[in-house]
Amino acid sequence: MFAMEDDWSKSIFETLESVANMVDEFFEGVSEVVEEFANEVEEFANQVDNAIGAEIDQCLQEIVEPFVEIYFDFEVMVSETDEDFPDSVTPSSQKHPACIGCRHYHGQAYGGNLLVCAMHPYGWDTEDCPDWESHPRNSSNRF
Repeated sequence: MFAMEDDWSKSIFETLESVANMVDEFFEGVSEVVEEFANEVEEFANQVDNAIGAEIDQCLQEIVEPFVEIYFDFEVMVSETDEDFPDSVTPSSQKHPACIGCRHYHGQAYGGNLLVCAMHPYGWDTEDCPDWESHPRNSSNRF
């Protein structure tokens, strides 16, 4: 009786081992097919890139190049225009102290020449300018 049970369990183990081997072979086959497919797709992509990649690059370059030229031309134009704008100078206790907080202060340099205000283009020499007026935004006194 034990011999029959041993044959039966041996047969089950052999069957399970056979099924495991078949499943293993199946997945190895599937892995090979998937790997081969991936290689074919990669090769096809390389062929497409080689065939039309240069044409796409050329087309994109033709589209983008005018915009790049316009950008650089605009950049040159803006930098030239920036030179035409005056430089701003703020009054301080060392330079134009009479103009601090004055509504008439202009403080722009044109071609290297500072225009302090319309009434006193070169500024006032002392700390008390007779034409000083508080700026409307700043109602407090200058001191």
